[in-house]
Amino acid sequence: MNGNLESDGFSILCRAFSKEDCAELISQIATPTGTNQRGLLSNPAINDLARSVSVMRILGPHMDREPKPVRAIFFDKTPDRNWFVAWHQDVTLAVHARADLPGFGPWTEKDGIPHVHAPAEFLDRMLTLRIHLDDADETNGGLRVIPGSHRNGKLNAAQIADLRASVPEHLCRVRAGDVLLMRPLLLHASRRSTLPAQRRILHIEYAACALPTPLEWHVGA
Repeated sequence: MNGNLESDGFSILCRAFSKEDCAELISQIATPTGTNQRGLLSNPAINDLARSVSVMRILGPHMDREPKPVRAIFFDKTPDRNWFVAWHQDVTLAVHARADLPGFGPWTEKDGIPHVHAPAEFLDRMLTLRIHLDDADETNGGLRVIPGSHRNGKLNAAQIADLRASVPEHLCRVRAGDVLLMRPLLLHASRRSTLPAQRRILHIEYAACALPTPLEWHVGA
């Protein structure tokens, strides 16, 4: 199942990048093995890729105006750095400074950067592009999703439990070079790896709308 972005909240585009492309991306990120990295839009090569014609062609049919990359993160799951991610939605934005506005909150801070929970109507106009740099399946922490859960708005713990009980989860099996598109409000999770296989992902978030004044995206997020 490769998914339908509108009905399922995710879709997989196979072989969007070659093995050579993946190797070049890994060299551009250049972090020690097992190290996650945030703020990658400050990396000129990653910023260029995020705004490239080829990536915009992937995103264009799914957004109602030109998408803007607003955050890029590199995830590197290894046998020695092997974490579990509980079921959740991606509801936080990295911003330049705190400004209290209706619908935005609560606030947190991560690595010294203010983060705020955004309203569902704002998140509905965002899209995440995940470039897989390794194969991923049930053995090395492949992404698990609840198809269609993005259509239920922001969910509390009880609503998440109800959806998990009523809708079968789906494991997104991908190959290196595949792209996974995902709506932020899609429920997703990942297990720890069970085999010694690396799982590297370049995760880029896009917005098709501006932040309300005076909020500004965090530069280099």
